[in-house]
Amino acid sequence: MAFGQSYPNKPVRIVTITAGSGIDFTARLIARALSASLGQQFIVDNRGSLISGEVVSKAPPDGYTLLVDSSSFWLAPLLQDVPYDPQLSFAPVSLLAASPLILVASPAAPIRSVAELIALAKANPGVLNYASGTSGGSGHLTAELFKTMAGVNIMRVGYKGTVLSYTDLMNGRVHILFESAPAVMPLVKAGKITGMAVTTLQRTVLAPGMPTVAETVPGFEVVSMTSLLAPAKTPTAIVGRLSQEIVRILRTPEAKEKLLNAGTDPVGSSPEQLAITIKSEMAKWGKVIKDAGIRAD
Repeated sequence: MAFGQSYPNKPVRIVTITAGSGIDFTARLIARALSASLGQQFIVDNRGSLISGEVVSKAPPDGYTLLVDSSSFWLAPLLQDVPYDPQLSFAPVSLLAASPLILVASPAAPIRSVAELIALAKANPGVLNYASGTSGGSGHLTAELFKTMAGVNIMRVGYKGTVLSYTDLMNGRVHILFESAPAVMPLVKAGKITGMAVTTLQRTVLAPGMPTVAETVPGFEVVSMTSLLAPAKTPTAIVGRLSQEIVRILRTPEAKEKLLNAGTDPVGSSPEQLAITIKSEMAKWGKVIKDAGIRAD
């Protein structure tokens, strides 16, 4: 334990994805808090998504190179060849935050609830469509899971960027969309699109008063998660110290407020809980991806 308590004795690098993203925001919040509490500088290093995973997987397992990434990090190997194994190449440290997706509809479509969506889709198989960005992205996978669990046939309309999909949704060219809360809640509040449901099992303050998809489709749950990982074989004392410190940080009012304002819920977990989450999420989405024949763009 003394080894863990002497850590860190030099600056620590936190590798993450593109600067300015929600994941980068969470990484920087954690880096600042850890720097203050552990007395060494935690520096954020922005890389591409697959590159960040590769960099950390090949780093020395000494606790001085860490990874902050989203659920897409552990789903990527199910969609394409990647230079790491999410379960074998890393030591889980802690879940950091979790964000729901919001199911929204075009104001031009006669849909105001999940029940109405399902009824209309079943009465008109293959007529309704959903907008989706990247193939294998969260919006695409969530819609395919919804189709399976709700027993409906809704067609995908793929987009290279999100802005055009929002425009087409507002204009009625596409009917529904699953998207992150920070991205679509301003449009919902402005009355430009219809917010129908959140993808968490329980209702959330991130979408006040909005029902869950699970209230109509029992068991439906999709949460985009951000987590902290270290290279495999990082000493358990270091992993444990980081996890305990992060759980403490995420319980502070300041961290809670900043993350909620950014559209995500603070979580904090043990390394064991994160390992279980990664395994179960890969199994769940692996089936969706296989059944729908999805590959990354």
